[in-house]
Order: sequence, then C-alpha cells, then structure tokens
Amino acid sequence: MSNACNSPERHEGVIKKALQEMPPEEGIEVMAARFKAISEPSRLKILLALSAGELCVEHICAAVGGRQSAVSHQLKTLKDNRIIKSRRDGKNILYSVDDEHIVTMIRVAKEHLHGDE
Repeated sequence: MSNACNSPERHEGVIKKALQEMPPEEGIEVMAARFKAISEPSRLKILLALSAGELCVEHICAAVGGRQSAVSHQLKTLKDNRIIKSRRDGKNILYSVDDEHIVTMIRVAKEHLHGDE
C-alpha cells in the first residue's frame, strides 16, 4: 500500500489552493497577535462585556469584576491590536468593539461551549 504523501502530484491542486488562501507572512503575524490578545481570559471577559454595547472603564470593571488599573491595562492591549476603539463623551471615555468579526468569533465560540456534551 502506497503512502499518499509520497505522491505530490496527487495533492498538487490542494497544495496550490492552500498557498492561494495563505495570507502574507505579516498578515499571519497580525492574525496570531489578535488571537493571542483575545485568548487571555480577562481580555475575553472584557470583550464579552463590550459585545453587549459601549461601556466606560468603571462599568467594564463592574461587569468583569476587575480593578480599574488591571482593566485599563487590558483595554490598552485590545486597543493596540485594533480589536476595540474608544471615544470621549464629556469626561468619560467609552469603549466598544472595533471589529464586528471578533464579536462573531466570540458568539460562535460561546455556541460551541457545550457542543461536545
């Protein structure tokens, strides 16, 4: 019996398609950084809170049960990765999700929480 991986011509179409779908290296780096940013539990909780709508730091702290300094640090990481955005409203800074695809990913992940049961 022959090993299919020993026959590259058999997989040429699949390899070609994989290469066409592959983003450039810098795109892969950005994707990996964003996945890393949203995979940290406290940042994920912040995103879950923000998926309900725009919030100020005080309300984010209340929603996620965190200290303001820790939440502010996590907000900076999310903002640096262009996952959230902020805007000033008088004396308050309001935060919201900047990329709705992130909300979709989180929603799908939540739907799969109990998928193996």
